[in-house]
Amino acid sequence: MKIKKYLFPIITFFLSFGCALFVAIKVFPSNPFTGNKEEKTTVSKFKDGDLIFQTSESKQCEAVRIATNSKFSHCGIIYDINGKWFVFEAVQPVKLTPLEDWIKHGKDSKYVTKRLKDDSVLNPQVLQKMKDYSQQFDGKEYDAYFEWTDNRIYCSELIWKIYKNAAGIELSKLKELKDFNLQDPRVQKILKERYGNDIPLEEKVVAPSDLADSNILKTVIDTY
Repeated sequence: MKIKKYLFPIITFFLSFGCALFVAIKVFPSNPFTGNKEEKTTVSKFKDGDLIFQTSESKQCEAVRIATNSKFSHCGIIYDINGKWFVFEAVQPVKLTPLEDWIKHGKDSKYVTKRLKDDSVLNPQVLQKMKDYSQQFDGKEYDAYFEWTDNRIYCSELIWKIYKNAAGIELSKLKELKDFNLQDPRVQKILKERYGNDIPLEEKVVAPSDLADSNILKTVIDTY
């Protein structure tokens, strides 16, 4: 009789716990920068924390290429999340994009991947710190005005700040807007649209080309 007396409350408890767990998983999904750790990453030509560059074809990206004398106009940071590859990129809005999709967005699907020459510094603890730091930018607005603030953010600024503030690594020296080639009519047109007659020539800036030319990085993949 005692067994029957306690059997119903026990069954009720486990059913309630199971329902609560199911609801929690559905309503509060795992952090997109961590996922669950059940899956393992297979051997890959990519590594967590790699930088990836491509040629985008918008008018703004054309202006970026001209102003920086580079073929690169967009970049992102590669993250291994739950055994799958994503590119964390500053578009509208800042987001994680599956690596395969990101590559297709570039001109002719061409890209270059770069890695720290001494990538041993990117141990699991540092990489997790980078991903944790990245979360504050997820969903933020893209910065078409290239301001050096965290309110909005652009692609190369995103990467530079993640490496600098989460890993303690300065990928390149910052420049000012006036350091770039601003005389081309196509660049002038974009500047006029963005700023009118008040161009912030002394604004701190980092371009995709500055990161791509960093002397502490090496090229690991080049499909151009």
